[in-house]
Formats: sequence, C-alpha cells, structure tokens
Amino acid sequence: MTATTRWLRRQLAGIVAIALVLTLFFVARLPSVSAAEQDQLAGKFHFTPMTIALPAAAKSQYVRTLNKQYEHISAWMSSTGAAIAMNDLDGDGLANDLCLVDPRSDQVVVTPTPGKGQERYAPFALDPAPLPTWQYMAPMGCIPGDFNEDGRMDVLVYYWGRTPVVFLQKAGATKLAPSAYEPVELVPGNKRGPDGKYNGPLWNSNAATIGDFDGDGHVDVFIGNYFPDSKVLDPTADGGITMNQSMSHAKNGGGKYIFRWTGATAGTHPTASFVDASTGIPEAARSGWTLGASATDIDADGLPELYIANDFGHDHLLYNKSRPGSVEFGEVTGVRGITEPKSKVLGNDSFKGMGVDFGDFNHDGLYDIFVSNITTSWGVEESNLQFVNTAKDLTDLRKQLQNGVAPFHDESGDTRTAWSGWGWDPKIEDFNNSGDVQIAQATGFIKGQVNRWPQLQELAVANDGMTSNPFWWPNARPGDDLAGDQTLHFFVKRSDGTYVDLAPKLGLAVPVPTRGIGVGDADGDGLPEFAVARQWEQPIFYHNDSPKTGKFLQLKLSTDAPVAPGPLPSAGSPAIGAEVTVTAADGKKYVGRVDGSSGHSGRRSFDVQIGLGENVSGPLAVHLQWRDRTGTLRTQDLKLAPGCHMYQLGTQAKEEM
Repeated sequence: MTATTRWLRRQLAGIVAIALVLTLFFVARLPSVSAAEQDQLAGKFHFTPMTIALPAAAKSQYVRTLNKQYEHISAWMSSTGAAIAMNDLDGDGLANDLCLVDPRSDQVVVTPTPGKGQERYAPFALDPAPLPTWQYMAPMGCIPGDFNEDGRMDVLVYYWGRTPVVFLQKAGATKLAPSAYEPVELVPGNKRGPDGKYNGPLWNSNAATIGDFDGDGHVDVFIGNYFPDSKVLDPTADGGITMNQSMSHAKNGGGKYIFRWTGATAGTHPTASFVDASTGIPEAARSGWTLGASATDIDADGLPELYIANDFGHDHLLYNKSRPGSVEFGEVTGVRGITEPKSKVLGNDSFKGMGVDFGDFNHDGLYDIFVSNITTSWGVEESNLQFVNTAKDLTDLRKQLQNGVAPFHDESGDTRTAWSGWGWDPKIEDFNNSGDVQIAQATGFIKGQVNRWPQLQELAVANDGMTSNPFWWPNARPGDDLAGDQTLHFFVKRSDGTYVDLAPKLGLAVPVPTRGIGVGDADGDGLPEFAVARQWEQPIFYHNDSPKTGKFLQLKLSTDAPVAPGPLPSAGSPAIGAEVTVTAADGKKYVGRVDGSSGHSGRRSFDVQIGLGENVSGPLAVHLQWRDRTGTLRTQDLKLAPGCHMYQLGTQAKEEM
C-alpha cells in the first residue's frame, strides 16, 4: 500500500463528510432566476416613493422608557409600534387617508396620502383626552371602522400600558381634525384613578382585528396582547415583568379578548358599547405572545374564522361556531404528513408568527394563508409559511373544519417564499391586476453597528427555564444590530408557479427595518398603492405607476344603514366580512373580501380589489355574500363589467350610481 493510499484511507471520513456537505448545499440551494427574467417580470411594475406629511411632534426618541429590568434590551423592547392603515376617513370615496403610528414620537397620526388631494386637511395627532392617560403608555396600531354604525369612519387604537380607545367621528365635524373625534373606551368600566390618571388594566396589545364574530349583523373586536399585564414602560418600576418562558412553546403571554358589539349612538358625542365575550376563545389559545391576527370567513358560512399569529410558539386557527349573542370558537389543526416537519403543520408550528394574511394563490376559490416568521440565514432560520388549502371545495372544507381538521399544506419551500428575513407584516395583493397575487412583506429588526446575532443564537438554544427572565437576555441597546439592513420584499409569481423577490429591481429594497404595510387605491385608477411603516424612520408611500396592467373588479360595499347627517361626507358603513367570488369563463375563480384587518400592523382599505388579467372579456359572473344588519345571511349573483362598482348591501345588493 502506497503512502498516498494510506493517507487517503485516513482522510476518507473527512472527504466523505465534505462531499456530503457540498452535495446537500447544491441540492438545497434555491435555483437562481436569470437577470433577464427578473427584468421582464419587474417591467410589469413601477412604484414611485413619496414622502408622507406628519404633524409636529412634542418628542423624538429611539428607545422608550422601560421597566428597569428591561433596560439592557431597550432597543428590542422598542422594536414594535410602527403601524399604518389606508382607508377613506373623510368620505370622499377614495382610500386616500392614512392612520399611522410613529414610534419616534408615539403619536397616532391621521394624514392624507401624498399627491393629488393632499391639501384636503392638515396632518394631526389623535389624543385620547379627556379619557385618563398616564406617561408610561405607547400606541401600537390603529384600525379604521364604523364602530357606532353612523356611516362615518372611526379609528380603533390599541396600546402598551392601556386598554384600547375608539375614536368616534362626530356627525357635526366639518373636516378631519382632532376635534372631529370623540374618544371612548372599548373596555367598559371607569379607569380613572384618584389622581386623575389612568388606573385600569395594563394591557400590552400588539394585534387586533374586527369582524362580525357572532353573526348578529354588527362588528366585534378582537385584541391580542403580547406581554401579560405589567408595567413594561414604567422606568420607576423594577420587576413585576417577564419574558417568554420558551423560544418555541411559550404560553405565558398576554390575554386574548373579544368584545361583542351591543349598541351605539351618533351625534356630537357618539358612543359605542361592547361586552367582553372572550370566553368564546378556547383556553389553550388565550395566552400566547400575539403579534398578528386575521378574521376571515374561509368556509363561506358567514362567520369569520380567527387566525392568531404568536411569537415564540404555536399559532392558532379558530373555527367559528358562534350564534347571535354568543361567541364560540373551536381550534382546528393541520394533519402531519410522513415527510412533514412538525413545525410546518398549521397549529403545531414552533416558529415566531409575526403576521398573517389570507388570499387565493391558485384560483380554486378557496382561501390560502401566508404567515411571516423569522427566516434569517446564519441567524434564526425558520421558515415563512405559505399554507395552501387542500380541500376539494367549500363543502369538503367545511366538513373538515367541523371535524377539527385544517386542510392546509405548507408549500413555501417549493414556491421559494420560505426565506426572506426577520418577517413582519405580509400583504397578499394583485398590484398590477395580472390575475395572480403578489406578496409584499416587511422585514428587519434593529438597525445599528454591533452585530448581536451570536448572542441571540446562544439564547435561542438556551434552556426554557432561563428565557422568561430578562436578566439572561443579551444586550440589545441603541447601536446594536439584529437584521438591521433587511429590506421590504416583493414576491412575484413566475410562470412555473415559483416566486422571486423583485424588491431590489423595483427600488423597494431600502435597508431600513419595516413593520406594517397599508394597501388601497388612493387615486381611484384601479391600481392599489401601498404605504409602509418603518421602525425609527419616516414612513413612506409608494404610488402605483405600473405600466403593464390587466383588467380589474373593484367593489365598494357598504351596509344600507342610514348615515348620520353632517357637513362631512360619508362613504357609508363598510360591510365588514362581505365576500366576493368571481368565476371567469375559463373556470378560474377569484376571491376577495371586505377585510376587517389582517396582518401585523398594516391594514388594507375596505375596497374589494380583484385583478383579472388582460384576457377577460364580457360581463363577469360575480357572487356576493354578506350578513345584513339583522344578522341574516344574504347572497346574490350579479353580472358586472370590469371596473369599479358601489353597492349597498341590505336584504338585496343595490347598486349606487
């Protein structure tokens, strides 16, 4: 035996190991998409960045004041709160108003979208006074809606350090301004202490959505808390707080609440009343660390299901079994296949659920789901989840849900949407009306100079007994960096069914951590714009100037409830939860709904926007389903030409001219 042979035999194990690693690398590596193909796909889109006007701020901050035990992770604890919603707040018929939270000032801002009509009113901040407040609270998000059913758009705001406030638009308002809103409590009860300051429950809310959960014809509210009730933002406090008790199965988070609508009044001092119906949420789903939520009726029975996206553990898809006056949900979970990791099974995942949205990826008329997670290579590499509905049809779907089964299979690996970064808000939308939806996704965490990934990786593999104590968490102060250079993603479908991120090609890949994505057609041309909330930096608006677009159907659906008279116009009360199905001549189906608020901290408008592609001709077969104000489930089939239509939904759908 030669010396060379002996050497090779000694090194054989190492050679085999290297060969195996290289083989797995090339097998697992995502195939590249040619520059030519990317250019061809990107040529169908164009977005123009525009600056959003903000009011003057009384303060400017990078990190918030914090409980003393959180001081060494102040940047981490200040990494949420950037939020944005697009809607029609002033009743001019266009989704050209923004409600946003700027965490640099902790202001809740109402402002026009940039461009034409921006002069309609001056940007302003919503102030919860005269309701009691205190200095250690911060807003986390806002949700538009008509909460007192007077046909005028209100705004729900949720906080850390306080229960939510509903800003009801007054019937006598002449323009959008702070004086146009009456702040009222969502949670019943007196919350004013002897000193006049807020003395109520110390909620720390990071998710909310609205929908008619009990099917009585009125819109209810879901609130998901992140931290359990505690003085998170109080720098005079030293303790009484906690972190997650596990990185993958934490169940010690804040409470989950549903508030059922019970009554309202309009006028110069409007009111809205709600009662706690949270016992309708299964006990196992009430205590996660919630960052996202969606209320979407996936089986078309007129009752919205509730998806709760949780950080540090299982998400929950709750099947709606409610009846008028009584909220009841049951949990449904996916079935694990023989080759499927447990973490990829709906309801059993151990990932960091950061946001969720519903849409139909394959034109079968059934809702699919996209969930954002933390997916940073060489950091914490989990997987986004693109859950595709595997039911045969709505009848089969409903039967499986009733039996506790969620028939969804994750295809993010096959479609190449699995990995993006430290994910947050996702939005499924057809931005160029091509007939196929795209996925816009916010990513990024803390921007700084000192890389803290090694320390976070140590924590990620730590014993569960340590993670609940903030003492053991690595430093995350101003100057530290975790995924700080990650950018917005914009996944576009290719001809083979896979997706490619075109954000760099479209000028969207700005290395700034993003959080919420608001979507709506601000100028009425049938192309959705979007606005992005960015943590620690100015929010930005992207006007849609896409050159190659298809036909579309845009429906503005309101209830037939009377509108309170007043100087400010009203678009009517949105028919939250109404569903639209378009069946094309080739058998493809397109679905949309009046979305109550899906995502993390970004909200789409109440317009139903469906892209149809270039080859659609003739009247469209459109199926509408909604609940009227009595709670009766209604359906109607229409023949509509592509374009924009307005309907009032009562006992029948009545077109408005």
